Amino acid sequence: MNANLPQRKKLPHDIPLWVRPEDATYFLTVCCDVRGTNQLCLPPIASVIFESVEFRQARGDWWVHLLLLMPDHLHALVVFPPDKEMKQVVAQWKEILAKRIGIQWQRDFFDHRLRKEESLREKADYILENPIRKGLVTRTEDWTFVWMPDR
Repeated sequence: MNANLPQRKKLPHDIPLWVRPEDATYFLTVCCDVRGTNQLCLPPIASVIFESVEFRQARGDWWVHLLLLMPDHLHALVVFPPDKEMKQVVAQWKEILAKRIGIQWQRDFFDHRLRKEESLREKADYILENPIRKGLVTRTEDWTFVWMPDR
C-alpha cells in the first residue's frame, strides 16, 4: 500500500443510544472490491446469495425487506435484532460468501439508518430503480436479481 495515498477510514456502524435496535431499518450498500466487474449478477452466484439471505433470515440474524444485486454491489433494507451486532452479522455473511463462491468484497460496507420521515417504500422504490438508472433494464420488473421475503 502506498503511504502517500489517502487511507480509507473505518466506518463505525454503531446504533445511536437513543434508537431502539428493533426499530432501526438500515439501507445497506455492500460493494465488490473490483468495481465495474460483474461478480454478483450471474444466476448461479445470485442463487447462492439469495439462499444465504433466506437461511440467515430463518435463523434470526436479520430481517431483510429487500435485497437487490447489481453487477458490482448490492443494496438492502435490513433490520437487525437487538442481540445481533450489524457489523458482525454483515462481516460474517460477506466472509462466508467470499469463501463459498469467491466474491471479492471491499473491506467495509455503507449503512444509513432510515429516519422517521423516510419511507421504507420510498427507499425500496429507489433501490428497485437502480438497474434502470444504470441502463441495465427499462422496467423494474425486468430485473431478476432481487430478493424479497415473500417473492
